Amino acid sequence: MSNTAIVIGATGLVGRALIDQLADADHISKVLTLTRRPADHSCSKIYNQVVDFDHLGDYASSFKADLLFSCLGTTRKQAGSIAAQRKVDLDYQYKAAQLAANHGVRHYLLVSSSNANIKSNNPYLQMKGELEQKVQTLPFNRISIFQPSLLLGQRVDFRMGEKLGSWILPVLCIIPGLRRYRPITGEQVAAKMVRVSRQPGNSIEWFRLDEIFIK
Repeated sequence: MSNTAIVIGATGLVGRALIDQLADADHISKVLTLTRRPADHSCSKIYNQVVDFDHLGDYASSFKADLLFSCLGTTRKQAGSIAAQRKVDLDYQYKAAQLAANHGVRHYLLVSSSNANIKSNNPYLQMKGELEQKVQTLPFNRISIFQPSLLLGQRVDFRMGEKLGSWILPVLCIIPGLRRYRPITGEQVAAKMVRVSRQPGNSIEWFRLDEIFIK
């Protein structure tokens, strides 16, 4: 089967790993990465388009594909405020999902967060939960949502909280009952996304915590 995939968030931890794995995936014939800055890749089936996420509607024709992998995200520190973070983690992602659904994308795959909940007191988890809820109203044939634990890997930016968590969580997860919360690498999340994209599944499905690890 020959499929065209779109990836947003292609320069992030999961996105970079995903692009490398899609380059080797035999069910994907073309990958279009939509980024704010140029992002080259050595594989000839990976194409990059620089876009202005504040005006995604201007690039509507670029959303004609079979799959959309949504890995976009930032931190409050990077964005500068909760409002600015919400713009990236919710507004940009939902707009991309809308454009994709309107242009016939069949399968939407979203990297969310464990404990995402629209009723959460945590602004980050709240916006993630809101995004999950909103995309379910769009006419995709299939929606796959991934809720990983702490993500491990080499990031462009240094995140002290994640660094501390990468030391502490593996130790805590030795305790019975906590193993499902163990950290996961960006490569492992990407591998699960690629596997899910090539197999049939439910119209709406979640993969939470240790369910994302490939057995």
